[in-house]
Amino acid sequence: MVISMRKCLASLKFLLVFAALTYTLYQLFGLIGAWITPVDHYRIPEGHAVKAFQPSDKAKSGEMMGDRLRFFYWYGE
Repeated sequence: MVISMRKCLASLKFLLVFAALTYTLYQLFGLIGAWITPVDHYRIPEGHAVKAFQPSDKAKSGEMMGDRLRFFYWYGE
């Protein structure tokens, strides 16, 4: 069995370039994700914005969790 040094080096070069490009793409996606994501997810909204979820007591409103889930899927809110 003959092992070609040229083929081994070409394969090694391919693997190194592939790993470097994969790592670079991973870091690029991380930077884009950090740029898109807001700094504070739980801050109080400004302007005309309102909080989408307001915790409420089930006994006060009389709604069951199934009704709320059905409402969510029906209206997409």
